[in-house]
Amino acid sequence: MPTLRVELFEGRTSEQKAALAQELTAACVRVLGGNAESVDVLFYDLARENWATGGVLWSEPPASKTSA
Repeated sequence: MPTLRVELFEGRTSEQKAALAQELTAACVRVLGGNAESVDVLFYDLARENWATGGVLWSEPPASKTSA
């Protein structure tokens, strides 16, 4: 069964991650078959300074994103 890698900005609570892990696991079992115990979900919390879209870091002020 799959190992899912979830990358997101840091700041989500343990409760939010647990709920997401449950939903992702249920979707895998429903679509792919198998059982929940064989689905792994790995969370990677990233600081906004470590993620860029369109060449602009997410830690930059919003105005710099629209002007880029």
